[in-house]
Amino acid sequence: MLDLAGRLSEKFFSTSGGELHVGGVPIRSVVAEYGTPLFIYDSRIFDAKWDLLRRTFPADFEISYSVKANPNPAILRQFLSKGCGLEIASAGECQLALKAGCSVDKILFAGPGKTETDLEFVLVRDIGEIHVESLLELKRISAIARKLRHQARVAVRVNPRAEAQGGAMRMGGKPAPFGVDEENLDDVVGKILHDTTLEFRGIHLFTGTQILDHEALIRQYRKGIEIGLSVARKIKRPLYTVDFGGGLGIPYFAGDLELNMQLLAGELDVLMREVRKEPLFFGTGFVLEPGRYLVGEAGVYVTRVTDIKISRGKKFLVVDGGMNHHLAASGNLGQVIKKNFPVGILNKLNREPREEVDVVGPLCTPLDVLARNVELPAAEVGDLFVVFQSGAYARTASPLGFLSHPTPAEVLVENGKARLIRRRGTYEDLFRDLSCHE
Repeated sequence: MLDLAGRLSEKFFSTSGGELHVGGVPIRSVVAEYGTPLFIYDSRIFDAKWDLLRRTFPADFEISYSVKANPNPAILRQFLSKGCGLEIASAGECQLALKAGCSVDKILFAGPGKTETDLEFVLVRDIGEIHVESLLELKRISAIARKLRHQARVAVRVNPRAEAQGGAMRMGGKPAPFGVDEENLDDVVGKILHDTTLEFRGIHLFTGTQILDHEALIRQYRKGIEIGLSVARKIKRPLYTVDFGGGLGIPYFAGDLELNMQLLAGELDVLMREVRKEPLFFGTGFVLEPGRYLVGEAGVYVTRVTDIKISRGKKFLVVDGGMNHHLAASGNLGQVIKKNFPVGILNKLNREPREEVDVVGPLCTPLDVLARNVELPAAEVGDLFVVFQSGAYARTASPLGFLSHPTPAEVLVENGKARLIRRRGTYEDLFRDLSCHE
């Protein structure tokens, strides 16, 4: 039976002579042109995941890609070309969205700690919706809208009670800096309705992420419908939007099973038939904000073995990139116990595992471990080590400045050709944000 790395290679990529190909392009040819370490993405996988998502969710669901999963402008443009909206979490992401060509009305802004500068930036541009996280934030939005003399479109992000929870990373249903607790929702909605500077649009459900169980997702969606209906009854009109957030997961670790989209589609069909019978949902738009589900499986992180050493009977493969580029793979992004991402020696994928090793990066910290006690073919200096499932929350979620190594390049393979979509950082880049007096 293939391990997870083998299954991913077989499903999404291809091999020839034991070498991994991305989008039909041998990775060694990409490395020869752009060096290591680097991230490589396959545009065909973005397309395939989008198509599957569109087949699974009814047509009255709008999809807004979550920019934080991977904000590279080339990726944003690919989804925008399909009619996708964008969900942002900062004014910086708003700038990326606008530069990528996103229409302002298709931008949604969620996230705690929005500053007055952030809020004014998006309000001046009149984006689609701001999702309110607190009463103080609501006051700030109102004051800025009054100064600008136009209405701000707002929805309320709701931290629901615990019965809606699920997923590998439970987020809602407990004390959190995100969203408004469900029990305080009526008070916040009331304040919005009595403020002429604000237009109340709807709710945004804040629950869990990395969910691989379709039943857990349906429970969350039903909770969102329940909350939305309760609010609609109180205000005596349909909501404009009910935003279910993201949450759809991908398999990262041994034993993980894929989210069953066929079963999810069946349950969604039942749920939405119920919803469409309710007059207070007539005209309501439903929103989904996937990130990792669309891009996670399309990316690989490639490093080169630079040293092999044995310390007290333990073999270590030292590679030229590590947790500074891929914090999640090192286990330092939320894991309590380190579990390995699917990995391999990408020029020896047809060889049987021969040895148990730790794969470590070049950083001067014991935290810099990309794989621990992993079985791999016998490695040599110069071999290429690959981390699968690296399209989301990899480069963008990592401490790129730690120990001042150059940042990794990003390459997109489309139509059988590889092109650079982010250049490799240089040592000169390290000094560009320093004072001119340094």
